Amino acid sequence: MSAATAGPQAFPPRPVRGVRARFVRQAGCPGSPADALVDFEPWEEGVHLEVAADATVHGGPLPQEDLDRCHAALAEGVRAGLAEQLPGTAVALALVVHRTVVHEVDTSEYAHRRAGQAAVREVLALLGTPA
Repeated sequence: MSAATAGPQAFPPRPVRGVRARFVRQAGCPGSPADALVDFEPWEEGVHLEVAADATVHGGPLPQEDLDRCHAALAEGVRAGLAEQLPGTAVALALVVHRTVVHEVDTSEYAHRRAGQAAVREVLALLGTPA
């Protein structure tokens, strides 16, 4: 990663590491789970998804294509959450995925989008930013 190029008013104002992005819809066993550990790093304009070189995947086997879609949905959820919680704020963010927990049958893009939105709320609370 290189240094951020966005101005000082961009979100996030500083790195926020070890954020848990989690959503579980209880509609059966085990429900629709999404659970990831991510960092919010200042970066270039927009929301950029990066999977750390040492990232781990826990749970049932999931084809790489499906895992990639879940990670993309996580980033979509972050974008949507930031647009909702911080309208008009410039976003310059690298979303770095370190750990993903999946279920071979019930993991869904929907759950990962919702987990991304939950991660935004957690980051805002950690930064003391009113949501």
